[in-house]
Amino acid sequence: MKLAIVTAYPPSKVTLNEYAYHLVKQFRKNQNITELILLTDRTEGTKDIEFAEEGCRITVKECWSFNSYKNIFSVTKAISQTQPDSVLFNLQFMKFGDKKIAAALGLMLPLVCKLKKIPNIVLLHNILEEVDLGSAGFTSNKLMQSIYGFIGTTLTRLILQADTVAVTMKKYVDILEDKYGATNVKLIPHGTFEIPEEPDYTLPEGPMQIMTFGKFGTYKKVEGMIEAVEMVRASTGLDLEVVIAGTDNPNVPGYLAKVQEAYKHVPQVRFTGYVEEEEVPGLFNESAVVVFPYTSTTGSSGVLHQAGSYGKAVVMPDLGDLSLLVKDEGYLGEFFDPNSVGSLANAIEALVVNEAYRLRLAKQNYKAATAHPMSQIAEMYLEIFHRIIDSKSVNTSKQTEQAQEIIL
Repeated sequence: MKLAIVTAYPPSKVTLNEYAYHLVKQFRKNQNITELILLTDRTEGTKDIEFAEEGCRITVKECWSFNSYKNIFSVTKAISQTQPDSVLFNLQFMKFGDKKIAAALGLMLPLVCKLKKIPNIVLLHNILEEVDLGSAGFTSNKLMQSIYGFIGTTLTRLILQADTVAVTMKKYVDILEDKYGATNVKLIPHGTFEIPEEPDYTLPEGPMQIMTFGKFGTYKKVEGMIEAVEMVRASTGLDLEVVIAGTDNPNVPGYLAKVQEAYKHVPQVRFTGYVEEEEVPGLFNESAVVVFPYTSTTGSSGVLHQAGSYGKAVVMPDLGDLSLLVKDEGYLGEFFDPNSVGSLANAIEALVVNEAYRLRLAKQNYKAATAHPMSQIAEMYLEIFHRIIDSKSVNTSKQTEQAQEIIL
């Protein structure tokens, strides 16, 4: 199979680029794939396609740009030029831009594939029905939220024109089937990027690192986490370091710089900036606890799956998709009220003062993460592609037979 993937890809800073990297890493090792065609966003640096393992040929075609109105045409042209057997779209609603028209035009691409009769799957990481538009940085205006809701419903109907829409959570399947009457939605878990050997769960010498990872400024804010760790230091006397790993959310440029300035008087607060792929294991392995300082959620959490793969205890709000992941996939965490710094402090303290409890959560999260490695996820996509191709072949044969009967 000659498989094309429409996605952002490292060194891109556009969302979901890391997910694409790990999916490609698994696809290229599959014997059923003869060539991978990456239809990616344009970046200044060279695309990261150097892998240790042998695999199929990879062709990179940079053919779209964030917030460009021309993406629908440039990606369609690239598909026509490369002639893939199948196309996988790695999407969320703001994948092609944070401007409404640019985002909407990009999301019409699965329909284009259907019209061109190319087997296609949309991996949809979130649905607007489950996004708090105010907390997520879209808009707090009630009228605009209604407009976004209408636009989101329209775009969802367009996306559902794909041969198959894969979502990462059971609740998403239920919503798409109940609200839209969809019959082509499949549940495929998010998967875990890397499955290292089970760690020994020991921590490095020095302060215990309380880490958070992501793009901050909208529904992910770190002020409360810094203040909570200060409270835990005061109540326990423990040597704790706050590690804020990641960058600003594109919608809130300068956010982390302002936080760093506002809390410069607080000791042992480290801002790592953008974390390169090869730096991720060290970042997680050195951390005692991973915190999710979220006020809402917008999809299945890649960071939770990463934390689990490195055997880490987590602190998270009991809301939205994070709460569902605990029920659906078996992760464990110490929960807190997202509106209370004191509640967050209590949750962190519960883990840093009780090593046995921290280790119990860490081991369970490693077990949950290993249940869905990315190799398994890649196989699930290929199985669906084969079904789509077989179905189209059967339909084509029937149409040919019907045409022959009419002629005769």
